[in-house]
Amino acid sequence: MIVSVPEQLRYSEEHEWVSGLGGEDGIVTIGITAHAADALGEIVYLELQPSEGDSVEAGEPCGEIESTKSVSDIYSPVSGEITAINTSVVDEPKVINDDPYGEGWIFKVRISEEPGDLLDSAAYDKLIEEG
Repeated sequence: MIVSVPEQLRYSEEHEWVSGLGGEDGIVTIGITAHAADALGEIVYLELQPSEGDSVEAGEPCGEIESTKSVSDIYSPVSGEITAINTSVVDEPKVINDDPYGEGWIFKVRISEEPGDLLDSAAYDKLIEEG
């Protein structure tokens, strides 16, 4: 299956996406990629350990996503403070399968430092092709 990789986003090697880097308020939106959602299959449960106001560290696990096939950790691709959690995907995780880059966002972070190791769309495309 060909999965779209939006060019305006940045990606982690753990298959999270980040939007809004370089914005004035320093707040970015994070979710999992369509590739990850497709690989997981139907997502049935989502748990985030940090709450609004908590800090997350880039590369550290910050939740779990469970599908009919497996359970996987969610990693924060950036360091900073959680400013919002998308409670609608916690209540209805299938939204992530249906719209991973839109309504299926998972949380927002006010970044404390610019992330240095995120991939652009071409590099992420190459990563998922190599599998």
